[in-house]
Amino acid sequence: MKPIIGITMGDAAGIGPEIIVKSLTDKDIYDRCQPVVIGDVKILEKVKPIVEADVDIHVIQHVSEAKNEFGTIDVIDLDLLPEDLPFGQVSGEAGNAAYQYIARAVSLAKEKQINAICTAPLNKEALHKGGHLYPGHTEILAKLTDTEDFSMMLTAPNLKVIHLTTHVGLIKAIEMINPERTYKVIKLAHDTLTRAGMKNPSVAVCGINPHAGENGLFGNGEEEEKLAPGIEKAKQEGINASGPHPADTLFFRAARGDFDIVVACYHDQGHAPIKVMGIEDGVNITVGLKGGVIRTSVDHGTAFDIAGKNIADSRSMKAAINSAIELAPRD
Repeated sequence: MKPIIGITMGDAAGIGPEIIVKSLTDKDIYDRCQPVVIGDVKILEKVKPIVEADVDIHVIQHVSEAKNEFGTIDVIDLDLLPEDLPFGQVSGEAGNAAYQYIARAVSLAKEKQINAICTAPLNKEALHKGGHLYPGHTEILAKLTDTEDFSMMLTAPNLKVIHLTTHVGLIKAIEMINPERTYKVIKLAHDTLTRAGMKNPSVAVCGINPHAGENGLFGNGEEEEKLAPGIEKAKQEGINASGPHPADTLFFRAARGDFDIVVACYHDQGHAPIKVMGIEDGVNITVGLKGGVIRTSVDHGTAFDIAGKNIADSRSMKAAINSAIELAPRD
């Protein structure tokens, strides 16, 4: 069975509608999944001539009504926006609509009508103007699924990375790392890949210090105190975990196939290798959401400055859809 991927339209004043329509002119996506867009049909119809897409828009109310045919975009139409919504302008109306698309997608995922969610970008200012005071997609998804323990996963060609910490300073990040967090993220990585059909995935944990501390030569024993107990706990549960490994060789080894996923300790330790491996094909993934909901996203913003001009590159959107296909739970 091909997984059903719910694609949320994001902020309609940005490039989301364009890159969705562009992506869904790729037959390979229809060969591998059943895409269903959650958004506003009027906006998608407006961008069709802009991106010169020869596709039909098929309005549905339920996923079961989808045609799932290449050349036809199936859309659950929430009908929240006017056709003349201007591109490139912050709008509370568009911000609220972007939130509602996500809420509907989460509802569909909870009901097992879709297997994964792929999100086009939203604009935080517009989101706040629309009355939804969240920093971004991840926090919305966590709230809607009543989730406390989740993590960011990034993928690029031949490399997957999951993070112990993200948007905090380096000193704070090291303070936040502890054995329980290390264990939980290892388990999130293992469970995500296992549910996606991978047997006995190998999870490699990156060291905090140069050379992973080199037996106390560098740092103050952070690897032994903060990482090793969590790794050992995971191993005792039968998870194929290893480390801590030195960062200067680990990402190369993972990219050549020695490991299925790397646990990075802080933001730049994980993000930098991903960007080097393929910044245009990078995908941001939220894992650990209750109910096994997988969410993938483009690794860029709404790009208001080029919206409506047929300039936007759809590669990251295609990569996000393909990651959703790959990681969609098979159970």
